[in-house]
Amino acid sequence: MELTYFEIIVLIATGLLAGSINTIAGGGSNLSLPILMFLGLPADIANGTNRVAVMLQCIVGLRGYDEHGALHRAAIFPILVPTCLGGLIGAMLSIAIPNLYLKPILLLLIFVMAVTVLFRPDIMAPELGSITKNPNKTPKAWFSLFLAGVYGGFAQAGVGFILLAALTVGLKYDLIRANALKTLCALAFTSIALCIFIAFGMVSWIPGLILGTGSMVGAHFTVRQAVMAKPSTVRWALFGITSAAVAVGLLF
Repeated sequence: MELTYFEIIVLIATGLLAGSINTIAGGGSNLSLPILMFLGLPADIANGTNRVAVMLQCIVGLRGYDEHGALHRAAIFPILVPTCLGGLIGAMLSIAIPNLYLKPILLLLIFVMAVTVLFRPDIMAPELGSITKNPNKTPKAWFSLFLAGVYGGFAQAGVGFILLAALTVGLKYDLIRANALKTLCALAFTSIALCIFIAFGMVSWIPGLILGTGSMVGAHFTVRQAVMAKPSTVRWALFGITSAAVAVGLLF
């Protein structure tokens, strides 16, 4: 795929925004997926290409959260099991669905997810002093993480919102630690999905790596702000990001 200088700048700028958005909340793919399709990639190739950027930004974001002590290491394995299993199933579903139907499905999912979180921002604000739960002992939370993995493997766009809801509502994590675990989950099932998309030749590497470069920079500079910010600030940022996601959904 040949890109003009303007298109390269658009991809880098989109990556910066998407990486920042995904690191502090979710929904960055609500922006990057439509941009990739707008630049001429078919929906299935755009879906696979977007995973390159998401994986790279997750690596940078997860390292930043871990350096600041926000990653709850004891929860890693029990949380990864349902999300990785769901991610594998979701990616295979994405491969199986014809491209003719995939594009409207992706755009509809982006819009529905953005609208849902816009009108229910309270779902990501657990009560102060809540004790975190183990997903293996909380069936509803385990199933929520599994569904998040299925959706993330299939579409990616807006999966951060689902993961944050599962981690804050289901497992009672505060937004900072939930964001760290969300980034871990996204890295895990995105890596699985990317391997599948690569195997089926559904990744355009040049735009994916350019988008990923911007995403890594955005994630790097946003982690510290996310960790140092007050919970109320993070919630307002989440609300603003969700509102922007709705606008992007309406635009495209």
